[in-house]
Amino acid sequence: MAADREELQRIAQMVEVNRERMQAIEQQLGQLESIHVEQIQAIEALQAIPEEGAQGAMIPLGSGVQIIADIPSGGGAVVDIGSRVQAERTREEAADILSKRSEELAAIIERMKAELNELEQTTVGLAQKFNENVEGMQPETITDAPEPTTPTPTPRRSKRKRGTDLTLDD
Repeated sequence: MAADREELQRIAQMVEVNRERMQAIEQQLGQLESIHVEQIQAIEALQAIPEEGAQGAMIPLGSGVQIIADIPSGGGAVVDIGSRVQAERTREEAADILSKRSEELAAIIERMKAELNELEQTTVGLAQKFNENVEGMQPETITDAPEPTTPTPTPRRSKRKRGTDLTLDD
């Protein structure tokens, strides 16, 4: 009887830990997918600039603000090349750097999705095992189980401030 309860508690804890881990992975996936979309947009923007440059190009700064700039024919782009070090590269080189990063990021996203899927299957299996164990328990075992205790609320005294009639506690 005690072993069954301990097993149920262990399974329930594993399910909860897995659910929390799945939420964390889903959050990370959301952030990575957002970065991936941003990279693709940057690649497309770099490739959209004609070789001869552009006059009056609108460069987004964020928050709905854009700046108008002229892009010379040989003008490059400043790219983070790692460890927060930035260097000027040609537009083509910048697009290539971003393309490689985007491919790496896509691979990471796919691995994380596979991990999430595997974790989800494990969690579903544990939940099913938990339910089967609960159903397989003898009725007296379940009724003998201690009922979860709920803390009894302590009576609250009304607090009055000097010079006021009512408080938020009233």
